[in-house]
Order: sequence, then structure tokens, then C-alpha cells
Amino acid sequence: MRARFEELDYQPTSLGEVSLRRRHDPVAGAEVYEVKLGDEYLMSSLFTAAEVELARLGLASAPGDALRVLVGGLGLGYTARAALADPRVAELTVVEALAPVIEWHRRGLVPHAAELTGDERTRLVHGDFFALALSPLGADSPGRRYDAILLDIDHSPRHVLNSAHAAFYTPAGLGRLAAHLRPAGVFAMWSNDPPDDDFLDLLHDVFAEAEAHTVTFPNPLQGKDAANTVYIARLAAGLR
Repeated sequence: MRARFEELDYQPTSLGEVSLRRRHDPVAGAEVYEVKLGDEYLMSSLFTAAEVELARLGLASAPGDALRVLVGGLGLGYTARAALADPRVAELTVVEALAPVIEWHRRGLVPHAAELTGDERTRLVHGDFFALALSPLGADSPGRRYDAILLDIDHSPRHVLNSAHAAFYTPAGLGRLAAHLRPAGVFAMWSNDPPDDDFLDLLHDVFAEAEAHTVTFPNPLQGKDAANTVYIARLAAGLR
């Protein structure tokens, strides 16, 4: 009989101790997988609707075929797997700062990991998404541009996991990110907070279009609906 609670892995990282836990939730009546960084919960398999919608809404806004997609943050893989469900996706690169998280997928410790690691379109990269996004990109490097960039790392633009990430949520930071997109390219981002008008204004400063979607989903632990936000921003077709 499987234990009601099991810690599948626990490893130190430069950002703190990261752990993968599996438990049986009697309220939800399901096996729940959770990722923690120190005492903070990063991801739970009990609440994945917004992570899936991040990919669905982001790619629905991306025109064309043979899409090249970049995902910032691997977690339990829900956003990445939802991106692969779009048959237009030709290449998927997932950048994850925590090496153990990539290892969990390669070892099959998280649900449906083989759907990601076994897909030849997928490349898992251990690295700093924000360093990549903020790095300059010259016109001589067209191969590094993407049709869509999907981000799910910080809790929200105002609640970051690392103070170094704050520089990303500025006009200059978002402008650097936009340079990594193809014409009409899409930036989509998950947030745990309600829609933030100030952040939408920042997106409008850089992108031709920007909007916030509220994604609601049932929370069986509280007996009511919960909500996350997915931001979608798109460049004009003639830019970059």
C-alpha cells in the first residue's frame, strides 16, 4: 500500500532546498504532487488549470505554423505538455533554473513526464530564464527568436521568488524580452494575483496588444472557486 505522504526527492540548490512530495488528499480524493522551495509552495498538481491555459491562450494568439516556443519554468510540466498538444509547435525549449526539477522529469518521478521527455520536439535546458530574456540579441541571430514565450516562474510581477527578477518587470526588461520574439510574436505569463493594471500598462508600452485573462477553477480544499491571471501580449506583425 502506498504511503499517504512521501517525499520523493529533496536537494539543495543555489536558491534553497527544493523538494518533490506526493500525498493522498482525502478531500480531493486524488494523489497530489507538490514542489516546494524551502517553505514556499511552487506548484501543485491539484491546481493546474491556469498553467494549461497559459499555453492554450498564448499559442491561440500566435499566428502561423512550425512554431518555435520557449517556456520559462518547468515545474510539474503542465504548461510544456499543453504547448506540445498544439500540432503547430515544431520546437519547444523549456528553461528551468533548478536542475533537480529537470532530473525529476528524466527519472519519471512526476506524472506524465514521458510525454515531455519522449517528444523529440522538446529540449530541457538548465539555466536562468531571466538572464536569457534580458540578454541583448542582435539582428545576426535570427535563429534564437521565438513565436511564443510562456512564463510561469514568479508568483506575480509584484511577488517575485528572487529580487534579481524585478528588473524583468520594467519597460527595459520587457523590451529586451520582445527582442527574442519573431514578428507578431506572443509573450504570455501566469500570475497568482488578480489582473494588475499597472503591469498591463507596462505591456502596452512594449507590445502592440496586451490583455489579462482571469482563469477560475474549483478549489476543493476551500469548497469554492479560485482564480489566477494569464497575461497575453503580442508584437505587431511588422516589428522585429
